[in-house]
Amino acid sequence: MNSDWLATHLSTNRYGAFELTDAVRPGPGVPVRPREGYRVEVYRDPGLGVRMPMLSAAVSAGRLFDTFLALLEPLGEVVHVVLESSHGGGTDHAELRRDHLDRPVLESYLCEFEQLLTHDGCTGIAVMAPGRAVEVQFDEHKLLHVYANNLKPFRRALRRAGVRRRKLLPLLSEGEHLHHTTAGYAEEFQQLALRLGVGDTDRVYSSDSEF
Repeated sequence: MNSDWLATHLSTNRYGAFELTDAVRPGPGVPVRPREGYRVEVYRDPGLGVRMPMLSAAVSAGRLFDTFLALLEPLGEVVHVVLESSHGGGTDHAELRRDHLDRPVLESYLCEFEQLLTHDGCTGIAVMAPGRAVEVQFDEHKLLHVYANNLKPFRRALRRAGVRRRKLLPLLSEGEHLHHTTAGYAEEFQQLALRLGVGDTDRVYSSDSEF
């Protein structure tokens, strides 16, 4: 693998009609070709005895953030939120939680940091409904995941966003892939954490680009 080929590969952000954000790229050889859609399956954790319907969605970059916001609406007016960071590199992973936040307030903060949430490969967020087993994740791969006993409101939101259900939808995270971040994004993550009042940003470290 020469440097010119790698530079070309990393600069490729469109596969057919699907546009990637800056956060992640397929590995060499494109083991999983990015494609828009969502799939429905069952999440199982035998250790905890958990079994719950879930959906996973890959959405083209231009509509990704708005689709994420649309998926938050069924959670209700008050939510819990967890910010996730892997800016420290290696196995270091920080999770910073804030409970009982008004959803419109959360959404206004998230809109200020749309660039970070959409294009940083080391930032993720999970939003939960208090008192209900319902969770929406916008992960570091810029995939959307929903865990809920009733997926219908979320499927309707995806349908309104023009995202189709697919029986077969390999996800970028399931093959070899590369994440991208910058020291600037690590600093923005700290700013978002402070804005949300989750603090404890000493656990979040800045780093140079992963690619």
